[in-house]
Amino acid sequence: MPGPSRKIVDVLEGKTVTPPPIWLMRQAGRYLPEYRETRAKAGSFLDLCYSPDYAVEVTLQPIRRYGFDAAILFSDILVIPDVLKRNVRFVQGEGPQMDPIDVAGIEKLDAEGVLSHLAPVLETVRRLRRELPEETTLLGFCGAPWTVATYMIAGHGTPDQAPARLFAYRNPDLFLRLLDFLADVSAEYLIAQIDAGADAVQIFDSWAGVLGEREFKAYAVRPVARMIRTVRAARPGARIIAFAKGAGMNLRSYRQDTDANAIGLDWSVPLSFAVELQKDGPIQGNLDPMRVVAGGQALEEGIDAILQALGNGPLIFNLGHGITPEADPAHVSDLVRRVRGYMP
Repeated sequence: MPGPSRKIVDVLEGKTVTPPPIWLMRQAGRYLPEYRETRAKAGSFLDLCYSPDYAVEVTLQPIRRYGFDAAILFSDILVIPDVLKRNVRFVQGEGPQMDPIDVAGIEKLDAEGVLSHLAPVLETVRRLRRELPEETTLLGFCGAPWTVATYMIAGHGTPDQAPARLFAYRNPDLFLRLLDFLADVSAEYLIAQIDAGADAVQIFDSWAGVLGEREFKAYAVRPVARMIRTVRAARPGARIIAFAKGAGMNLRSYRQDTDANAIGLDWSVPLSFAVELQKDGPIQGNLDPMRVVAGGQALEEGIDAILQALGNGPLIFNLGHGITPEADPAHVSDLVRRVRGYMP
């Protein structure tokens, strides 16, 4: 007999599920006391990412607490530059840092041994699929080439990713080579996650919003499309969500140009525009994370507006970006309860 359906998989295949399934970006994170306790035991943040015991535990914590319809692998988009020997470290109060890459460094990049280095992450995926409830979708993920490249070039996050934009203008051909390299490495990583048990994967382009129209096509669309082609050539049934934060009107053709099953929307995307995007297929989003911090009427109104606009089509309910450390876990309970109570 077939097992219970995984609602998020159903939506990614174009079905409308009522009430819509829900998960939250960064649902395993600092807002949860159990996460903070495990994080303290793990040592460094990368130790947490590379330890299957700890990574499985923190991935499961929000599933136990809230019963989300998906668990997302606990890891980080910067494991790829870490594998590429960029000396990635997470500095308390300063965020991620790494050795900035230059022209010579890009020309020396070597993909040998990437998947063996990531073996602990893939072991986490295998364990999660065994331990999760059968009806819970398991999501893998990676960073999009543009976003990963911005950190590699600057050596840290910046408000507008000016170092990467300037590098791309000064070294256009080499920058495209870097994006292609990252696309190919990341695609192999996603294939390995799927093989390890991920039901679907998400590509995070967290810094897509700093790009102009031409640059968005060259640096955000083209590499992600390359990744998806590579993944689908190896695993034809792969289900892929593409999330280009801040992309605005560039989202109009993003799904078609990348061939993603679903597109994620940040909270700045007008719901009237989201309705148009939903006519072409599944969408995911797009509650402002600050509404979860605020709670009460602000939270309820935000949830209801999304459900009324998008709840009658293929929708995965989510935030417009990751949940913040200031969020009250009780507000997340309120969020899940209100979404699950939706009746059109």
